Amino acid sequence: MFSRKGMIPEEYVLTPRLAEDPEPQFQVRERRARFVAKNGTCNVAHKNIREQGRFLLDVFTTVVDLKWRHLLLIFTLSFLCTWLLFGLVWWLVAFAHGDLDEEDSVPCVTSVRSFTAAFLFSIEVQVTIGFGGRMITEQCPGAIVVLIVQNIAGLVINAVMLGCIFMKTAQAHRRAETLIFSKHAVIALRNGRLGFMFRVGDLRKSMIISATIRLQAVRKSSSPEGEVLPLNQIDIQVENPVGTNGIFLVSPLVICHPITRDSPLYDVSPASLTHHEDLEIIVILEGVVETTGITTQARTSYLADEILWGRRFVPIVAEEDGRYSVDYSKFGNTVKVPTPNCTARELEENRSALDHLSFSPRSTVRKRNMSQKAKPKFTLFNDTS
Repeated sequence: MFSRKGMIPEEYVLTPRLAEDPEPQFQVRERRARFVAKNGTCNVAHKNIREQGRFLLDVFTTVVDLKWRHLLLIFTLSFLCTWLLFGLVWWLVAFAHGDLDEEDSVPCVTSVRSFTAAFLFSIEVQVTIGFGGRMITEQCPGAIVVLIVQNIAGLVINAVMLGCIFMKTAQAHRRAETLIFSKHAVIALRNGRLGFMFRVGDLRKSMIISATIRLQAVRKSSSPEGEVLPLNQIDIQVENPVGTNGIFLVSPLVICHPITRDSPLYDVSPASLTHHEDLEIIVILEGVVETTGITTQARTSYLADEILWGRRFVPIVAEEDGRYSVDYSKFGNTVKVPTPNCTARELEENRSALDHLSFSPRSTVRKRNMSQKAKPKFTLFNDTS
């Protein structure tokens, strides 16, 4: 009842048990759970999957998705099991031919008189070591067949396991570790209207070919028929004169989304950018790695309280000695700029809110002349000239 009359702030709620106490205590409403974490991982837990056998239909992808310790365990067990299996087969071949007891006859495999010797011979055959002490003879055609089968099985296991390890080390998200996003996003005026902006950069010199940026707003909504959509994903168009979302990511770029009538941020105001606002902006950067040709994807997200109103990113690109340099120490720095404290809808209906704002445009690229150095104010010796 108190919260309805406005006596208790909206970010505080009463628990049912404490509401009956003579001295109620307040509990802060929890922050909205992220759909995508800042490092790009999806905060989704899959439960009650009944058809687990579907993962075995694609064994290669399942093995690659495993953790490193599990992959290395499978890698080791695959070789140990095949060595033990064919070691048992070689021991049975020697036992069937009578090589374990008779030492004068020509054996199927020389120097195989026990299971240990058969196991060592199995390792030598599969990894092609060839110490020279044990070798197959022409007395047993069955032993020749076993030799061929073990060689083929060893080649298949080597190809599959080495392929899994290669794909594990060359996964696309490894390249995404050097694709960085600003910690905060900003909303400020650009070209006479409000815009949602953030900064993206690439720390490597190798480029991301055909890089594209996609934005999505995730929030809870409901349809006119009463259907509740807990995670409704709405596409957001970025500002690009070409009409596509492609970017040339050589230096850090400030990506801008103009807040128009079709934008999900059309009714967002500075007062609504709080930690309990049901809003999350997901940023997806996708492109092809220049060195490997593998498609990579980097993701991040911005909650409502991570969006700064009335701020702009500082320039970090400077021209020095005929080339452009980037100062990544100021990658996420912002400065205050004149911005109306109203929604984009209110600004469009009342353009007079821009009349009292004063702007001082500055160049986005700074020039530094390092050839001219300032003379020191003090010298150790007198200038005789």
